[in-house]
Amino acid sequence: LSAGVCCCCAALRPRYKRLVDNIFPEDPKDGLVKADMEKLTFYAVSAPEKLDRIGAYLAERLTRDVARHRYGYVLIAMEALDQLLMACHSQSIKPFVESFLHMVAKLLESGEPKLQVLGTNSFVKFANIEEDTPSYHRRYDFFVSRFSAMCHSRDPDPEIQNEIRIAGIRGIQGVVRKAVNDELRATIWEPQHMDKIVPSLLFNMQKIEDIDSRVGPPSSPTVGVKEENPSVLAENCFRELLGRATYGNMNNAVRPVFAHLDHHKLWDPNEFAVSCFKIIMYSIQAQYSHHVIQEILGHLDVRKRDSPRVRAGIIQVLLEAVAIAAKGSIGPTVLEVFNTLLKHLRISVDFELSDRRSSCESTTLSISSKESDERIVQNAIIQTIGFFGSNLPDYQRSEIMMFIMSKVPVLGTTSQSLDPSNLGDLGTRRIQIMLLRSLLMVTSGYKATTISNALPAPFLDPLLSPSLMEDSELRQLVLEILHNLIDRHDNRAKLRGIRIIPDVSDLKIKRDKISRQDVSFMKKHGQQLYRHIYLGCKEEDNVQKNFELLFTSLALTTIELANEEVVIDLIRLAIALQDIAIINEDNLPMFNRCGVMALVAAYLNFLSQMIAVPAFCQHVSKVIETRSVEAAYFLPETIFKDKSNLPKSLEKDETDLFFLTNKIAESLGGSGYNVERLSVPYVPQVTDEDRLSRRKSIVDTVSLQVDNTEEITFEALKKAIDNNGLEEQEKEKRRLVIEKFQKAPFEEIAAQCETKANLLHDRLAQILELTIRPPPSPSGTMTMTAGHPHYHSVPVYEMKFPDLCVY
Repeated sequence: LSAGVCCCCAALRPRYKRLVDNIFPEDPKDGLVKADMEKLTFYAVSAPEKLDRIGAYLAERLTRDVARHRYGYVLIAMEALDQLLMACHSQSIKPFVESFLHMVAKLLESGEPKLQVLGTNSFVKFANIEEDTPSYHRRYDFFVSRFSAMCHSRDPDPEIQNEIRIAGIRGIQGVVRKAVNDELRATIWEPQHMDKIVPSLLFNMQKIEDIDSRVGPPSSPTVGVKEENPSVLAENCFRELLGRATYGNMNNAVRPVFAHLDHHKLWDPNEFAVSCFKIIMYSIQAQYSHHVIQEILGHLDVRKRDSPRVRAGIIQVLLEAVAIAAKGSIGPTVLEVFNTLLKHLRISVDFELSDRRSSCESTTLSISSKESDERIVQNAIIQTIGFFGSNLPDYQRSEIMMFIMSKVPVLGTTSQSLDPSNLGDLGTRRIQIMLLRSLLMVTSGYKATTISNALPAPFLDPLLSPSLMEDSELRQLVLEILHNLIDRHDNRAKLRGIRIIPDVSDLKIKRDKISRQDVSFMKKHGQQLYRHIYLGCKEEDNVQKNFELLFTSLALTTIELANEEVVIDLIRLAIALQDIAIINEDNLPMFNRCGVMALVAAYLNFLSQMIAVPAFCQHVSKVIETRSVEAAYFLPETIFKDKSNLPKSLEKDETDLFFLTNKIAESLGGSGYNVERLSVPYVPQVTDEDRLSRRKSIVDTVSLQVDNTEEITFEALKKAIDNNGLEEQEKEKRRLVIEKFQKAPFEEIAAQCETKANLLHDRLAQILELTIRPPPSPSGTMTMTAGHPHYHSVPVYEMKFPDLCVY
């Protein structure tokens, strides 16, 4: 007998020991004695109460053989244990399992790679066995620690190192499967275990990632490659781990990822971080996606003082996570995502400005480098906001549009969480530009059923605020946002670029009949849109893009929102824009004046063809033809390509070059349009913000018709036009009149109107007694804008009785 035991003593040994001894041959090279192994298995199945003793005895032999380096017998003992484990499934197997795990632990503790691999293989086989009853006391702490250590093997032999790491990963996979299937599976998700398991898997994924440096998703490897490649095996294990995570333990599985990326400085560059979170988002259950997003946002808050590139790396990871989560359930984190991102946008701007102030004495290269890094952060935030918002359903997207707009610093508002008070003018402008860029991305592709849903008053009022008109880029962004929301039939691309369109029908414009809701919207808010376009044309810093966007705004309003009444308003607006260039009260540069004239020409050409009134089209075409010969700088094809050929002045009496109100009224009146309102010059609305704004108040440009308590004379009109301002007393009087009509009770206004009507009646009676004759000389007529022949003439008697003038 083995171990030199005499026959007499052997006969007195317990049967289970004799059966165990018999499976070991004299020479370990001969392997397990199969006949005796069958006897031992039959005995164990027949007498399961002996299993614990069999296991204890095998463990004793294995411990002794390991200590004596008799590895052949160790292999035989483990093979026997594996077979017994696979054959026995009774309740008595629990003590046997404890002996088995003790033997596996002995092998893993040894410094011999072959024994470590042997122990791992046995543990993996055990992990795949489904036990009949749960184990209430078994823990796998040692195996988690040992397998994790094996994953970080640094054996000098690359082949042995690779073999040990693969064994460690397979061991972790076995622990996860066994612990998750166990009724006490919650123990494996404890932070002390996840802090070892997750970094070990990421370490192996990262190492091969560094070697491969592959671009794009890897192709599906074969079975052999999976076994030989620790990266592929670790990734599969990581996916399996995340796929088994539930609501209560999701965060414990994700947080170690951040610790690993921080420790190894993998946020910059962040290719591996992005790869990890793509795996996470695709592996977890869809309803838990918001947990991961919340963790990324929380980590962004923790690292808010880090370098710009680290923060940008985290934000780009968030973008990838959001892109995947947006296809499924995002949960309650929508506003939290936007709120956190906007907060970090504010922080980034603050850092950028503080770096600029502190580095004022440094080299230009240093300053531009710091600013460039912060710009990377800001662009990443904007991309994330835009992508996230554009993938939300319409009802959520409208809420996000309102939310972002509420954060834009606007003069006169107080409920701004992005307080610009400490940023100064430059910081406020940066915040405004970036928030509007975010809003532009969110509104891209948004198709509202009615324009009132796309542009509700709480959104439209701050968007069209004069505070957002002080910079050329701000105005461009506002107009582009309006285009996104107004253009519901994707016509904007056809209107790109300001030009004289020969035949609008070639554009194949798509449009529907104007709905009742849209008509109501234009009655309530149309004046706001006209006002924004009007004031936008008066800005000195306008460039070609501004004029192109203004043209598109007018064209889209015509397509989407114009009925007959709106068409008349748009023509009045176009004539008022023409007057801006001719009168030049704002002392605009000649390029701007010619640009406005070109804008009016391009738009009226478009409008005339859209409403298809032949006489109107003929008048517009005639003016354009005359301009092409005598004043090509009034056409967009010339002024925006050749700025050198500008006129020195604009002659007000060259009526052939201007679009005339009386001609337009005649042409439209013959086609059934109500043209009475064309005789009333367009005047933009006055808002409370105009009096608060640092820009020149448009109160000074309001028509003198507001005050009809004094007689209007030619000299008074001429003085009002030639001089840039009025006396302070006159300004105050006009402000009070406007404020009165805006805020006074209706009953008070009605009473005054009744009194005024009685006065008009009396004066009309006096006029009817007069013999009305044509004015004796050209000086007997007076245009409403002092010398502009394209307005209707006003007889002398109207000057004597100003209450009869249009009010």
